[in-house]
Amino acid sequence: MLTRFPAKASPADLEAFQLAGLRWTVRHAWDNSSFYRQRLEEAGVTPDCIGSLDDLRRLPFLTAQDLADGYPFALRSVPFADLVRIHASSGTTGKRKVLCYTQKDIDDWQTMFARCYELAGLTREDRVQIAVGYGLWTAGVGFQQACERFGALAIPVGPGNLDIQTGLMIDLQSTVFCCTASMGLLLAESVHNRGLKDKLNLKKIILGAERSSSAMLATMRECLGVSDIYDITGLTEVYGPGTGLSCGHGSAIHYWADHYILEILDPNTLQPVAPGEVGEMVYTTLGKEGAPLIRYRSRDLTRLIEGTCSCGCTLPRHDRILGRSDDVVIFRGVNIYPGQVDEVLNGIEGIGSEYQVHLGHNAEGRDYMVVKVERAKVPCGIGDEQIQKRIRSGIKHTLLVSCDVEMVYHGTMPRSERKTKRIFDDRKFE
Repeated sequence: MLTRFPAKASPADLEAFQLAGLRWTVRHAWDNSSFYRQRLEEAGVTPDCIGSLDDLRRLPFLTAQDLADGYPFALRSVPFADLVRIHASSGTTGKRKVLCYTQKDIDDWQTMFARCYELAGLTREDRVQIAVGYGLWTAGVGFQQACERFGALAIPVGPGNLDIQTGLMIDLQSTVFCCTASMGLLLAESVHNRGLKDKLNLKKIILGAERSSSAMLATMRECLGVSDIYDITGLTEVYGPGTGLSCGHGSAIHYWADHYILEILDPNTLQPVAPGEVGEMVYTTLGKEGAPLIRYRSRDLTRLIEGTCSCGCTLPRHDRILGRSDDVVIFRGVNIYPGQVDEVLNGIEGIGSEYQVHLGHNAEGRDYMVVKVERAKVPCGIGDEQIQKRIRSGIKHTLLVSCDVEMVYHGTMPRSERKTKRIFDDRKFE
């Protein structure tokens, strides 16, 4: 096993482990970061104040704007001589969010990510084709180094170019494919259209960076012949991808709570929401040296899943990412994010994986919503009018708003190798 924390540990063991990590993180930030020292002093908190996990709520929040304001090394908490790598992602003000890593940070990240490969059931015999971005991004190097740490064969292709992807997949007989959901859909449709399915040896797909719908997953399974598809989570600020994975026993994500504390908070009140309720993911790392996080507001939305998982892993779970609090659009007084629309459409028979939501003003200045969906590739025997009625009813029941529904032929909506945009808000506000 690759885990540093016992997979069968009790909740009490985990809480004790997290408390020790929280105390270390606050002390490390206090002693080594002028930014954190000032923030903690302003909040009236010192490292000696941390006596239980409940004291986490006394600590100040950290935001992406803080990283932009302190660009480039806002959170640096070790000497430059101890840093071995930089990664960065896009920022809120044009400045990238720059994160620095010690060798221990890299090792911890690889351990978490390798645990994902382990949970997905990979072996040293697997051949892992990596079709995500390299460079400043954490994706490519994260997938590759963890694969090598795990002991499987890495095939670092990078993103894009379906001809190269399929050619190598056939020639090298790749068994695992790592990509975004949009890239997975493109690959599946390309393999189907070219009749290449029988030449593949693909067994598993690991998806990251964006939410995938049930229809997208069904297309990948059918066209690529894979048995298992997993969702992987992560963001640059929290090491990178590999901070959690769905186990195959449902869609929930096991997250590595021995490396970070995850709070799910109401994005408006910043108070905890009940398990099962949607809230914003807020991270506090437990051993990160180069750029520790204390209550970092990710803006990602999800909900905690209670109970134990039948896979046997006792580490906690959250739902798939349902959207972002800063991507929410307000339509007739209702907050709407893409994950809610996904949930409605996932239960509708007769439609494909692609959809768009268009918001606008009509001639009278009143807001309107149009949900544009593709028909399924294979007709299901249900007419368009019945499908449209079911979508309208589902939207009304779930979002409490009315909409129009437009059906288009399968394959006519745009595909992308990157994240697919779902909501288009063309309203003009003065």
